[in-house]
Amino acid sequence: MLTGNEYLESLRDGRAVYLNGEKVDDVTTHPAFRNAARSYARMYDALHDKELSKKLVTTNEFGDKTHKFFVTPTSSQDLIEQRDAIAEWSKLNYGFMGRTPDYKASFIGHLNGYAEFYKGFEDNARAWYQKVSKDVSFVNHTVINPQVDRSKPLHENKDVFVRVVKEKDDGIIVSGAKMVGTAAPLTNYNFVANYGPKDLGGGDQSHALIFFVAMNAPGVKMISRQSFELNATTNGKPFDYPLSSRFDENDAVIVLDNVFIPWEDVLAYQNVEVSNNFVAGTKFVNRFSFHGATRLAVKLDFMAGLLLKATEAAGTHQFRGVQVNVGEVIALRNMIWGLTTAMASEPDQGMNGLKVPNGFYANAYRVLAPNTWVRVKNIFEQVVAGGLIQLPSSASDLLNPELRPYIDKYYRGTGIEAEDKIKLLKMVWDSIGSEFGGRHELYEINYAGNTENIRLEALKHAEAVGAADSFKSFAETAMGDYDLHGWTNETWVNPSEVEALVKQ
Repeated sequence: MLTGNEYLESLRDGRAVYLNGEKVDDVTTHPAFRNAARSYARMYDALHDKELSKKLVTTNEFGDKTHKFFVTPTSSQDLIEQRDAIAEWSKLNYGFMGRTPDYKASFIGHLNGYAEFYKGFEDNARAWYQKVSKDVSFVNHTVINPQVDRSKPLHENKDVFVRVVKEKDDGIIVSGAKMVGTAAPLTNYNFVANYGPKDLGGGDQSHALIFFVAMNAPGVKMISRQSFELNATTNGKPFDYPLSSRFDENDAVIVLDNVFIPWEDVLAYQNVEVSNNFVAGTKFVNRFSFHGATRLAVKLDFMAGLLLKATEAAGTHQFRGVQVNVGEVIALRNMIWGLTTAMASEPDQGMNGLKVPNGFYANAYRVLAPNTWVRVKNIFEQVVAGGLIQLPSSASDLLNPELRPYIDKYYRGTGIEAEDKIKLLKMVWDSIGSEFGGRHELYEINYAGNTENIRLEALKHAEAVGAADSFKSFAETAMGDYDLHGWTNETWVNPSEVEALVKQ
């Protein structure tokens, strides 16, 4: 498994990352990426820590030590231990980094057990499983097409979407773009596929492909959004931006400009069935929901702690209305943790003896999580309220000897000095109100798919496994107990019989 230093060194590979109109020479030293890179490096070092490794590491079927989520799960206990390993890593960033190296284990961890799904490329699937689980390589993914003109069918925009432009003896040449490559500038490989059915029309299957590509492959370009880490470094100190200055995982559009993909890195080619169905067919949804729910649960632990501390600092923690709101946050936290336990404790059966996180609870998480985060954010805004916008502009204000006496007098809280209270509320603001906080709200709302799809897929899953029919049958049993003439079930007394009894 990579160490932290080995991971950082792996990023110094000539990759093409663009920010503010310039190519970034080294993401490990650039102020827009360097602390996020070190946050990931700390996670890799945890794999080798004497105590933390007990919770994080196990041995896979090939005898290699790896993070537990990368191992093919064959029991509910395996899934419970994987959940706990995901949580342990997530604690290192308080749940604010979603695309950590173990996130892609949502896909990679099934490559060996589901190798047969990738018809014609089964050996490639097995090889990538063994490689990534051995190194714990950092793989990101892009499966969404750019929002160019979604009113048009795919074939009218095909020059934009990733497709094969040339086939060679030793591989394929691909061009196009994908979004959103969360953490892409700090990863080793990109996994490219399609989320949802795709049809180019006219028999064109150039878009029906799945592959891996190294982030430094010639022709790969990453166009990053603005860096919140850079803004934090420019505008303040860690005191002012305690989260965004170290946990901004960045997001990028991935441009593939005539990129060569060797055959050994391909999982599907000109295969519409495999390309269209890999999300459901390999249980990717179940596993990324398992990871996402665990990460969110850790994040809610952190937010519950912040809310408790903030209300104590304001002296409002004994108010009934405030306690009601804090209790709601804790209840939402309990719900998400409960879903992770249910996913692991009642697993679905997968191919070749695999145990898959339960699909019902996975889909429940996908529908409930966006509203959960929005509600938690809203509670903070209502309960902590104006305290979040009366903060001094930066740590420099507290270091100004002329201002400090005023700050100490007018910013103190209940049993807490002004500096500590401001430090606490700066943390709250960075989690919900800064650009970093705003991005996290957008992230949580759209993490598992668009708002309609996640609900439709909950329905389609229930229909596919027979649950919808079972629900209808259950309702029909109640309706079958009576007709126009009265009860048809002997348990209950019909009105006519009651009238006869009354007359008697």
